[in-house]
Amino acid sequence: MATPSEHEQVRQLALDYYEAWYDGDAERMERSLHPNLVKRQAGEELGATTKERMVELTRNHEGTEDAADRRLDVVVDDVHDDIASVTVRAASYYEYLHLVRTTDGWKIANALFQTR
Repeated sequence: MATPSEHEQVRQLALDYYEAWYDGDAERMERSLHPNLVKRQAGEELGATTKERMVELTRNHEGTEDAADRRLDVVVDDVHDDIASVTVRAASYYEYLHLVRTTDGWKIANALFQTR
């Protein structure tokens, strides 16, 4: 069973991911993501965004427009051993995150989002 501190670590990583996006902080974004990240947008095509692309978009301040409303509802749905699931409700996005514990700490491995 996960400890309260593990839940807080998972929650903090989700916050780091969003705050990095809002602030254009590419280093913080890079630290949040697993090297094999797959991020998809809901819809017919799905597509896929990689860690490298997310870091590039962040570096180019693509998320700073979304920062006008920084309200975030971060819910840690489950933590089991080395995996976790998080739901994030932001002003611009609704996103499901799957995290994995690595030797470098928790990292986002999968993300599925929809714009609001």
